[in-house]
Amino acid sequence: MIDIKLIRENPDSYKHAAKVKGYSIDIDELLSVDEQLRDAKRELQDAKTAQNNAGKEIAKLPPEEKKSAAAKMGQLKQQVKDLTAAIEQHEAKFNELMLLVPQIPAAEVPIGKDDSENVEVNRVGDIPTFDFELKDHMELGESLGIIDVPRGVKLAGSRNFILKGAGALLHQAVLRLAVDQMVANGYELMTVPILVNENVMEGTGYFPIGRDEAYLCERDGQALVGTAEVSLTAYHSDEILDEADLPKKFTACSTCFRREAGAAGKDTHGLYRIHFFDKVEQVILCKSDEQKSAVLHEEIIRNAEDLLQALELPYRLIEVCTGDMGQGKVRMFDIETWMPSRGCYSETHSASRFGDFQSRRLNIRYRDADGNLKYVHTMNNTVVASPRILIPLLELNQNADGSVNVPPVLQNYMNGLKKIEPKK
Repeated sequence: MIDIKLIRENPDSYKHAAKVKGYSIDIDELLSVDEQLRDAKRELQDAKTAQNNAGKEIAKLPPEEKKSAAAKMGQLKQQVKDLTAAIEQHEAKFNELMLLVPQIPAAEVPIGKDDSENVEVNRVGDIPTFDFELKDHMELGESLGIIDVPRGVKLAGSRNFILKGAGALLHQAVLRLAVDQMVANGYELMTVPILVNENVMEGTGYFPIGRDEAYLCERDGQALVGTAEVSLTAYHSDEILDEADLPKKFTACSTCFRREAGAAGKDTHGLYRIHFFDKVEQVILCKSDEQKSAVLHEEIIRNAEDLLQALELPYRLIEVCTGDMGQGKVRMFDIETWMPSRGCYSETHSASRFGDFQSRRLNIRYRDADGNLKYVHTMNNTVVASPRILIPLLELNQNADGSVNVPPVLQNYMNGLKKIEPKK
């Protein structure tokens, strides 16, 4: 949610933000509804004041004047009723439009229409070469007996899977490594709901625009989250925090659900684009300070990079352009890891800074040293998401005999297993 005062003061900035981010929102209509709403509220206040004054005076009038005064009171009562109904209509339209207004991107964000215009920042790690023909992660998974997509599809339809044996262990090992790293970095580990009320999805900016991507439980007015970001960010909704307690740094490992409604026919092979997965997420709530927010944004990116470097996976950092960054984000970076079977770097992490976009919708504030109430800034980033990360882990650690080496940093999490061997 954007502060309506900012939109009134500088509507052209929000028109530009909508244009470069590719969102359809009529700012002029919003301002018109806003004006109608404010006018109606003023008229209602005037009508209620007149009604109260008339009520006090009517008892003092002589009998011959009370009839006309009562008629005037009836008119005022009807006016209050009509204005109240009008305000309800204006507020509904106002709120509907306000939920569609995008956050203004930072000045540094590259202007672009889609992901083809994202900008590479840097690359880390060398892409290894092999002197044998590589198998993709599905061929490896089947020969090693650790991935079973057909039975996953049998149980739950397309874009589902089952991990078995060493595959399930590898999946859990990556998640546990990520959790341990984040706890060591001072982030508070949380176990949070993955089925949440719809207002929480709205508050974090996933509804109404992203509603088609979510699995809904309409009977209960709830939805399955696509990331623990939703619950972690909303944890302090409708609360006033102490400035001394900021920043708050959270991490959580949760199962995530995505319908992939807009990805029909895209990335259907293997484990890249699936309906459920597990992810370790990191979220920060901090003071309303752009410079401090930027520093903490760098921190959550660095946390993800540290994990990829520990796993010895080559990756690149991408700054996301306006047309690909989403409604509420001030600035966004993706990390893409090299995946041989795809022949390219592919997204494994997404680090976003929101300013006060989410906190206004969730009503998360803090009291500063002068006693003023301010909205916190929020940001989040993937620490690791699996099984997508298993694609480069399996493909880049394979051997000519079909076995896969377990990265040293994961071996203790896999009971000392150093190599996953093909099934005999």
